[in-house]
Amino acid sequence: MITEQVISVILADDHPIVRDGYRRLLEQSPHISIVADADSGEAAYDAYRKLKPDVLVLDINMPGIGGLEAIRRVKAFEEKARILVFSMHSNEIMIQRALEAGAIGYLTKQSGMGQMVQAVQQVAKGRMYIDADHVTSLAQHKLSNNTADPIRALSTREFQLFKLLAEGYSVAKIAEILSISVKTVGVHHTNIMKKLELHNASQLVRLAILCNVIEA
Repeated sequence: MITEQVISVILADDHPIVRDGYRRLLEQSPHISIVADADSGEAAYDAYRKLKPDVLVLDINMPGIGGLEAIRRVKAFEEKARILVFSMHSNEIMIQRALEAGAIGYLTKQSGMGQMVQAVQQVAKGRMYIDADHVTSLAQHKLSNNTADPIRALSTREFQLFKLLAEGYSVAKIAEILSISVKTVGVHHTNIMKKLELHNASQLVRLAILCNVIEA
């Protein structure tokens, strides 16, 4: 008799109650084992390097480097890493950026609890998992032009900086978070402002709110 292999999972979210809730949910399945949890992007990356789980489940909004940078670092370390994002963000911009960074699954925290188990199982097999509603809206979003969605003009790295700037981080802090020089951050900042035709920080924040990158 062939038994189903147990899927090892690292669960990363900065809210202990959320982590505990999803841990209990996932471990109801006899085929899923939570091998570690993490409360920041750095901790998620470090845990992945140490344990090399079958699936990394993480939120985008976490302290430190955040989810997008954690995904980028994990994929640089292990190209075949299987990453599932679960986030409060349900907009197509964040889904697209998570997939561009290297995730192969995206689930919103508004999804049914049972979907998390299904998503982990599919991602563990290397299959993309996005719930049906967001597959449709994501396809429509990709068909939109840059005029309707100016943020699409940003590269993956520029989008990371755009989000951090909108969240109020200084250039020096962003350089520290992303492990790049202050000068490099400055160059990206200038390019972002030019591409988006913005003139000050207030306009940048307003655009981020309008595009649902951050909350008002």
